Amino acid sequence: MFESVLTTRGVTETTALAARIAADVVPGDVLLLTGELASGKTQFVQGLAVALGYTGPVTSPTFTLANVYETPRGPLVHMDTYRLDDLRQFRDLGFDAYFDTSVTCIEWGGLVADDFPDALHLDLSVVPGADDERRVALSASAERWRGVVENLATTGRA
Repeated sequence: MFESVLTTRGVTETTALAARIAADVVPGDVLLLTGELASGKTQFVQGLAVALGYTGPVTSPTFTLANVYETPRGPLVHMDTYRLDDLRQFRDLGFDAYFDTSVTCIEWGGLVADDFPDALHLDLSVVPGADDERRVALSASAERWRGVVENLATTGRA
């Protein structure tokens, strides 16, 4: 298991973290985001989309369940499982064809983690007493993510 914990301050640093990770993502990658409400999950995906070259608005898929953004580096699928009751509902959405050909970010990703053993996990939380600071715990078991996590671990900051 490869692990690192970072701190970001404000939207700018959350976006910078997303840009650093975007430099290494390729179609087929899945990023599972967890954390309480307002911890920065959607902000991270917005930063990732911009870093991948997308220029339009990126909105939370809480009510639509999934949004697809066409970027110069291929599709970015932004999913949210907050309103789903179980893994079957997720599988029934029919997004299987996208997982091999897009970068996929899944908010509230804990529900589907077993389906994506090679995913990069990002657990975001608000630092108590510091509304603009976020703790971002990154973890992955797939060798594919070793360099990404270790590179981020050397700084401790976005």
